[in-house]
Amino acid sequence: MSPEGKPIIALPSTTHAGESKIVSMVKPGAGIVTTRAHAHYIITEYGIANMFGKNIKQRCKALIDIAHPMHREQLEKESRLL
Repeated sequence: MSPEGKPIIALPSTTHAGESKIVSMVKPGAGIVTTRAHAHYIITEYGIANMFGKNIKQRCKALIDIAHPMHREQLEKESRLL
C-alpha cells in the first residue's frame, strides 16, 4: 500500500525486447495481478495516468499517453477496435 492508501502501479513502458508493457488485450493464459478498480495511478517513465473514476475510453487514452512513443500509434489503432 502506498501512503494515504492510493494504489499505484509503476512499470517501465517496454520489456527488455522492446515490446510495449501497455497492451490493448491480455494474451491468452496471461495472469492478472490486480483489477482495474484497484489501480488509481499507473506510472511509466513517460508520465502518470490517473485512472480513478474514468470510463474505459478515458482509461485507454490515459494509458496510451504514458506508453512508449513508438507504440502509441498502434495502441490508438487497437483501442478503436475495442
